[in-house]
Amino acid sequence: MANIASSIKRARQAEKRRSLNHSQESRLRTHVKRVLNAVREGDREKAAAAYKSAVPVIDSSVGKGFLHRNTAARRKSRLNAMIKAM
Repeated sequence: MANIASSIKRARQAEKRRSLNHSQESRLRTHVKRVLNAVREGDREKAAAAYKSAVPVIDSSVGKGFLHRNTAARRKSRLNAMIKAM
């Protein structure tokens, strides 16, 4: 454990950021998995609905600095392509 006040603060901040990033990553993965599972099942309507709910989550990840905008665009594009290919 750190002894210097600034190091203690940095450790506290790092833990807080790690926790927030972990929850954001989990939320993102959950929504993407819902789309992928619906595509695997072959249920186009369910996949489209899941995609519609996943897009705002992906976009909010960009706004929070969790994802790069190009990464988000690529993920949305690939998910949408999977749905269209059904």
